[in-house]
Amino acid sequence: MVKRNEIVEFCNEYLKADTFNDYCHNGLQIEGRENISKIVIGVSLSRQFIEKAIDEEADMIIVHHGLFKNQLGDPPRIVGIFKERIKLLMEHDINLCGYHLPLDAHPEIGNNISLARLLELRNLEHLNSPYYGEIGYIGDLKENMKFIDFLAYVNTMLNTQSYILAAGHELVKKVGIISGGSSIEYSEAYKQGADTFITGDIKENIVREVEEIGMNFINAGHYNTEKLGIQNLGKLVSERFNVEMKFIDIPCEV
Repeated sequence: MVKRNEIVEFCNEYLKADTFNDYCHNGLQIEGRENISKIVIGVSLSRQFIEKAIDEEADMIIVHHGLFKNQLGDPPRIVGIFKERIKLLMEHDINLCGYHLPLDAHPEIGNNISLARLLELRNLEHLNSPYYGEIGYIGDLKENMKFIDFLAYVNTMLNTQSYILAAGHELVKKVGIISGGSSIEYSEAYKQGADTFITGDIKENIVREVEEIGMNFINAGHYNTEKLGIQNLGKLVSERFNVEMKFIDIPCEV
């Protein structure tokens, strides 16, 4: 059994949580019991996720998408579905930790570096974003692939069915990656030489823009592009503190 604050302090320091200007508080969002013997991790907080955590008799939840400012308003109001989620957590004395941008950007265990490694990209460089900073990556395939073959590879590795725009070269050589809701960043990937961009969403205006610029675009899903970071963090915490850890997967095609 380990103290809550030991885990939180380790995660905060390892992820450099206080260095990010984010849409949420990164770290402990709801305080529960002090002693931790079991942690559950996942991508996104939901009532379903909390109920599974309760069934698992978890003392702590660590997620990538926890509570965000826009969900509670300004000034904050605890109402509706968010009131019900918070009520469940507090009734069962469960700690909630959320790590958003720090878990996207981390150079060792983050979502984007993990995706780049999973797809075996080489000669990696940061993908500079005017919105998020050095959060993504751009790199070369070890061998050029036809776009249709690369798409099948991405879908298999991420267990997803991507929405695509095949508007670029038939052969994929250089790939840019920013996980989650980053479709607008296609232009930065293009400027840095990528012929194909992988992200986790698509906006209506982006469709025509990508077609006109002449680039391949893969929307592999917000959820499916952001599973690796939290799994890596869970493994790290489990090994460091010798605490039981379980990943709760609630599949989402979006």
